[in-house]
Amino acid sequence: MEPREDDTVSDESLMADAAAGDRKAFGTLTRRHMRRSLALAQRVVGNASDAEEIVQDAFLQIWANADRWRGDGTRFTTWLYRIVVNRSIDYRRRRSFAPLDAAEEIVDPAWSAETLIDGRRIGAEVDAAIAALPERQRAALSLCYHEEMTCAEASEVLQVSVSAMESLLVRARRVVRARLQPLIRQKDGVRP
Repeated sequence: MEPREDDTVSDESLMADAAAGDRKAFGTLTRRHMRRSLALAQRVVGNASDAEEIVQDAFLQIWANADRWRGDGTRFTTWLYRIVVNRSIDYRRRRSFAPLDAAEEIVDPAWSAETLIDGRRIGAEVDAAIAALPERQRAALSLCYHEEMTCAEASEVLQVSVSAMESLLVRARRVVRARLQPLIRQKDGVRP
């Protein structure tokens, strides 16, 4: 078979070829979706090196089970993201992680120290609010906001109804907003 690097070839077509044993088609799928899969896994587990391990495991699982690909109207990315999210949640449950704020950031000389400190503090508060969410709510936020999936697409990934997905998002936003209210009031100059 000839390599199919053409971006016009659909993921589903490539997956069908991979299911028939075409390693090059699977390589194309992997290259296409590696970056976004890594970003999704990192947002769920909060650690880049763990995300790499999760995504590598997810793609190995997909290759090993390629013959199970249905191709019955389900998008490949829905199947892929479902595997990545499930692996991430399982991985996070098995391990404890060091806080992300332990990592050093590169300082941009164009920003003032005060702006950097404010940005870090706000970023840490937002990260903490999201990290405190239950895993499914965190995954729902990540799929809909970072991966820009519709509620229907995200509901397929998490294997819940659309109304359940909407409920996960509403609860997640409500909890994050409530946790950030003191910070918002302080930023607006209102004392708590």
